[in-house]
Amino acid sequence: MAQSPEQDWKFRSFIGRRAARFTRFVRATSTVVIEPPDAPRLLEAYHPFILAMWHGQFSLMPTLRELHGRAYRVSAIAARHKDAALIRSLLGEFDIEVVQGAGAGNRKRDRGGAYALRTALKLLKGNSTFSMTADVPPGPARRSGVGIVTIAKFSGRPIVPFAVATSKFVALPTWSRMTINLPFSRLAYVIGEPIWVPAEADVDALAVYQGKVEAELNRVTDRAYALVGANVARVTPPAPPEPITGPVPPGHALKVYRGATAAFGTAAPMLLSWRSRQGKEDPVRRGERYGRASRPRPAGPLAWFHAASVGETNAVMPVIERLLAERADLSVLLTTGTLTSAALAQKRLGPRAFHQYIVLDVPSYVQAFLDHWKPDLAVFAESEIWPNLILEASARGVPLALVNARMSTRSGRRWRRLSSVSRPLFSRFDLILAQNDPMARAFEELGGRHVQALGNLKIDAPPPVVDATELERLSHALGGRPVAVAASTHDPEEGIVGRAHKLVADKLPGFCTILVPRHPGRGKAIADMLVAQGLRVALRSKGELPSADTDIYIADTIGELGTFYSLAPVAFIGGSLIAHGGQNPVEAIAHGAVVLTGPHWSNFRDFYKALLRHKGAREVETAEQLAESLLALLTNEAELLRMREGAQQAVASLAGALDRTVEALLAMLPESPQARRAS
Repeated sequence: MAQSPEQDWKFRSFIGRRAARFTRFVRATSTVVIEPPDAPRLLEAYHPFILAMWHGQFSLMPTLRELHGRAYRVSAIAARHKDAALIRSLLGEFDIEVVQGAGAGNRKRDRGGAYALRTALKLLKGNSTFSMTADVPPGPARRSGVGIVTIAKFSGRPIVPFAVATSKFVALPTWSRMTINLPFSRLAYVIGEPIWVPAEADVDALAVYQGKVEAELNRVTDRAYALVGANVARVTPPAPPEPITGPVPPGHALKVYRGATAAFGTAAPMLLSWRSRQGKEDPVRRGERYGRASRPRPAGPLAWFHAASVGETNAVMPVIERLLAERADLSVLLTTGTLTSAALAQKRLGPRAFHQYIVLDVPSYVQAFLDHWKPDLAVFAESEIWPNLILEASARGVPLALVNARMSTRSGRRWRRLSSVSRPLFSRFDLILAQNDPMARAFEELGGRHVQALGNLKIDAPPPVVDATELERLSHALGGRPVAVAASTHDPEEGIVGRAHKLVADKLPGFCTILVPRHPGRGKAIADMLVAQGLRVALRSKGELPSADTDIYIADTIGELGTFYSLAPVAFIGGSLIAHGGQNPVEAIAHGAVVLTGPHWSNFRDFYKALLRHKGAREVETAEQLAESLLALLTNEAELLRMREGAQQAVASLAGALDRTVEALLAMLPESPQARRAS
């Protein structure tokens, strides 16, 4: 059972108090040396100042103010996320005022840094020394962020580098080598030379001062560990690996894969026949899966996009449209692997763009595919990594890009264990455009050579289309009843939605739930399950409309989600009450629906973090909580409006990936005839 926010706060506060007691115990039982000896007097003379330390070495920082009897006001910055709540509690035990916020580092989005900067300046002006770690989580470690020198520039107060070390400690395997100091140690405090940043410092000058902060912090850290006789290497984060300058040769594992997939080619027809009988393949276009094209290659440059299914197709469709608008001589081939994505492509692809099913990753099929299409650019979406396709395209000199690149923590661990596979594959991409900074770092660790964090294309994608005729028919059938949508649901979420519906309908007469399963083929099974719960259902796949006594309308069709979102003021986004990782909430927001989600939304972490931060979404875990939130929103128009505004602010804070992605891909295409003539 998950803790409530109040229980979570109490628990972290308790741990913080215990950590503060332990910190005082370490200080009280250790033999202390201070360098320089008159450091307490110097600190008092510098006050108020900016106390700088490395992230992994701050646990004994609160005891610094207790070196002499005359205490002065001290404040600190700590991140807003839950993991930092313990730190905030610990610092509070030492009467250190805590400001919530974090620097943006090299991100395009602010994570509280602007607020923290304003607050830091206000505190320094109010005669409070301000302490902060110079390296910005989550790294790189031991690299000063621009925030600390910016604060020094605008406040006119010095940065004072500081380090503390004990002879006994535990260094955790975190990004910053977080260090737990142990009692009965030799303990050293070392204060460095103050660094003053002039008010007229420009961007280049600030970079120089960042280097000075790094150098002095490294010096005092080395000195502190030398004074206590400990090995500073134990607390020094490992240096990043040398950058890869070219494609890594395939190792034994990839050679085995190529051999195995070549042998699989003989069994592929049987597999595709079985999938056709399951309704998962288009038998008329089966040749495309063998690399046999069903249409000729158009003249001129050709960009090949590959997207796995509907979600990835929706993400790259605006990129395709923009590229075609920018380059009148360009054609686009879009490949996908599912019937639903093929149907979507058929609806949305305009002139000079066309769809084929992706070839099976069999060497001979891949060669036939590339022999026919001869793409001038290959663009893979999100996490679609097919080794033979990538290796063969790279061998032919086709520029490769991975856009909207996504890497979960779990997938990253698996790829790292298979470095003999990951490094040869990811090093072949000429450009990897990741959804966020942690994912960008993950791709770099896996061999990516040119990696950028541009944001998520799904933020900038146009909303799902609305069929005006069907919207009117459904609105008339519902007759003004209160409505909510449960979209992209997975088993067993439909059962939870059914129980929540009953709870809402008991208090809100006429309430109707529109349930849109992630996989429409499950519609009949879902209907049987809900009928067994005593609910009245109607199936859209049978051509039915909701009647006056329909409890749940099962919309088991494809491509109509925009219409359903337009019918309801509230949408529960599925895949989130189970450990699936959630589905895209932005489509609902674009149609004015307020979003409810379960706790599992790791697939869209940036989206949901921003939504929850702006109070533009609510998180639920049970049928009871889902029903409670539905009732609260469906009966309170003011709260609906407030949440819509918060959601729009969240989406706006994440936008911009589309423009940057198009710009990057245009640079990878061969020169247009007009550009050649101009040059």
